[in-house]
Amino acid sequence: MEDAKAQKMMRGMERAMFFKEDTTFNDIRDKSLQQWLDEMEQHEDVAVRGGVKLTREYVQYLKDEIGRLRHENEVKNAYLKKLREKR
Repeated sequence: MEDAKAQKMMRGMERAMFFKEDTTFNDIRDKSLQQWLDEMEQHEDVAVRGGVKLTREYVQYLKDEIGRLRHENEVKNAYLKKLREKR
């Protein structure tokens, strides 16, 4: 049972290696967010302008966290691949 799960996961990983992830939607969404934040920097309310900096920092933190988790996942996948090859 676990071999079947491992094989299915490995096929998915191999497929991912050959096809580049399409990030068009996320790129458009990020650009839209940045444009909106640029507009909010000009807002008359100080609290809104202050929230822009906080929002940009939080978005950057989330991007860094995604990168860290992707790296962690790659390390785990490499380890699982080595385990599978040993069998």
